[in-house]
Amino acid sequence: MNSIFKAFIKCVVIAPLLSSTLLSSQISVAADTMPAVVQTEQALHQQWQALVSQHVKPINHGSSSAVDYAAMQQQRTQLQSYLKQLSSISQTQFDAWDKASQLAFLINAYNAWTVEIILTKYPDIESIKDLGGLFSSPWDKSVIPLLGKNRSLNDIEHKLIRGSDRYNDPRIHFAVNCASIGCPALLEEAYTGTKLEQQLDAQTKRFLADTSRNYAKGDTVYLSAIFKWYGDDFTQGFAGADSVEAFLLLYPNALQLNAEQQAAAKKQQLDIDFLDYNWSLNAVR
Repeated sequence: MNSIFKAFIKCVVIAPLLSSTLLSSQISVAADTMPAVVQTEQALHQQWQALVSQHVKPINHGSSSAVDYAAMQQQRTQLQSYLKQLSSISQTQFDAWDKASQLAFLINAYNAWTVEIILTKYPDIESIKDLGGLFSSPWDKSVIPLLGKNRSLNDIEHKLIRGSDRYNDPRIHFAVNCASIGCPALLEEAYTGTKLEQQLDAQTKRFLADTSRNYAKGDTVYLSAIFKWYGDDFTQGFAGADSVEAFLLLYPNALQLNAEQQAAAKKQQLDIDFLDYNWSLNAVR
């Protein structure tokens, strides 16, 4: 009877307890693992977040930003530490991320490396173009160890982002920053996959609302040269837009288009002129 009673206790009492304990353990592991993905991305970009939040200043009523390169120079060790962290990410790790986290990583890499490249000559530099030569471009220098290869800024923007057919989002042109006054604002925080949609939307509205770069007057809209250089990117169906005019109509309030201008844009009868691009360094003045 004792052996039968012991077997009964194991089956009825102990087994469910063990099962419950195992299930609780599995739930606990899952709960710990899920936020770890977010925490890992935040940790990866933490140093860049600290740098830009301190040393990128909003200007022109918040429509643009300027960089305190002197302060960045003083914390260049921290910047270089961040760049090493980016370089430590393998292609396999990168490919395992969702598209938003991938794109945020590439935008941050482009922007952070642009600052580092500026700092190689700062303060003896008035424009990023000063870093090029008669037959060379600062954007073509393969000095960036990223995803297992030495790459250039052009590689990041035109091959990994635009040329991959993976992202197809023209709003990246308002996120990558070429260290020039004519560029869209360098964001005062790091891009992350969890906030990317919100960040790209806000940066697009911010750029279009900057009347020193884009504005409408009468039957003409005056746009940044970005829309000329990368016009095709705005015709690839993002949010249903198949033309530059259709893309602008996604943000009529930012560009302050009145009813007549919106109607003309819908009929593609709104004249477009492109403004000169200011290549002067986007430094705090």
